[in-house]
Amino acid sequence: MKYEIHGSTLQTLDIYLNQGESLFTESGGMAWMTGDVEMSTNTRGGLMKGLARSLAGESLFLTTYTCQGSGALITFTPEAPGSIIPVELQAGESRICQKDSFMVAESTVDLEVHFRKKLGAGIFGGEGFILQKLTGPGTAWAEIAGEVRSYNLKPGQTMRVDPGHIAMYEPSVSYDITRVKGARNILFGGEGLFLATLTGPGKVWLQSLPLSNLASTLSRYLPTKSS
Repeated sequence: MKYEIHGSTLQTLDIYLNQGESLFTESGGMAWMTGDVEMSTNTRGGLMKGLARSLAGESLFLTTYTCQGSGALITFTPEAPGSIIPVELQAGESRICQKDSFMVAESTVDLEVHFRKKLGAGIFGGEGFILQKLTGPGTAWAEIAGEVRSYNLKPGQTMRVDPGHIAMYEPSVSYDITRVKGARNILFGGEGLFLATLTGPGKVWLQSLPLSNLASTLSRYLPTKSS
């Protein structure tokens, strides 16, 4: 299996399958394909696991694509302008991702929900208590709105981030929230009452454009129903 990512702000992902290779995506995630490909749609792991995934922003059903011939091409496209990030995982290796970021993965990858254990991080962390967790072996691809920058945090090194800009991080990174100090900063600083704190060791991926910011900007240009 090999892949190619094309484009800049409206990227497309081409995945080339050899005979017998398969991958899965959320229902309706495929854009176009060529070759002899068998499709199979189910809850992948049972109804309860499917319901749990739906809480993390994915569809209840997932579709598996398996190449039946000598080769196939399947193309996937993101739901918003941004970046497609390949996530290459060893056996047992995981990544914690924001809700609705999963795009597609090899059939060997496990997709499940991740619950934030700390009450404050869940309430004020921007994405709520429920995130997504990808576990290897295999390669997955995540769709992240805007541009993405990554940082390697050393043990004990802390980065303070507006919660909406956190796209993905390694499980070794500690996630918590901290209150912004100073009444003027809270009222007029524009960053809200809380910031997220990410503490190493581990790698984090940050996005330039949270979907909530994009939705807020676009809403100002949408026509409103007159009274």
